[in-house]
Amino acid sequence: MPRFTFPEWTETLKKWISLLVMGAPVYLVALVAYGVTPEAIRIGYQPDQPVPYSHALHAGELGMDCRYCHSTVERAAEAAIPPASVCMNCHATVKRESDALQPIRAAYAENQPVRWTRVNDVPDYVYFDHSAHVNATIGCESCHGRVDQMVKVFQAKSLTMEWCLDCHRNPEPHLRKHEALTAMGYEPGKDEGAAVLKANNVNPPTNCSTCHR
Repeated sequence: MPRFTFPEWTETLKKWISLLVMGAPVYLVALVAYGVTPEAIRIGYQPDQPVPYSHALHAGELGMDCRYCHSTVERAAEAAIPPASVCMNCHATVKRESDALQPIRAAYAENQPVRWTRVNDVPDYVYFDHSAHVNATIGCESCHGRVDQMVKVFQAKSLTMEWCLDCHRNPEPHLRKHEALTAMGYEPGKDEGAAVLKANNVNPPTNCSTCHR
């Protein structure tokens, strides 16, 4: 019976296959290790914006309610980004000649949106509903951090699946009275979270289809 032999070029292929088999575990370990670093989960992500809007000034010093600008958080999945007309409600008279506000005035005059850069984001395969969380009275700072202290806003939390599930499994520490919903630096009273949990019938699901639809 004739002896079957592989072509010479398969010797090179076998070397590559051996390297892949040996290197795959190392690659996977490195990938997982990188996946939990602040760089990968974007903690501290702080992009430049077309206008140097200071949350520290507006939400902090001036005490503006988050819902004045993000007006849809109580009724929609998306938190509205304010059009230039909302900014001009104040800035038609306040700092009306400021060079920093020229992009706002131009957008308003041309009836165009201001091209803000999204800071807090989740992957496209994740469904997140702001209204569900706001109406359960999860404080804004639980997800966004102390924006009232941010001159330039940045991502304060990891927004990972584990981080979300930790809250869904134990939401009490993040629940507060409705009147304190947007308050920054708020410390709920003793048993306040448990009372809100019961009163609002808060029962966050943890099944996959909650966020992956």
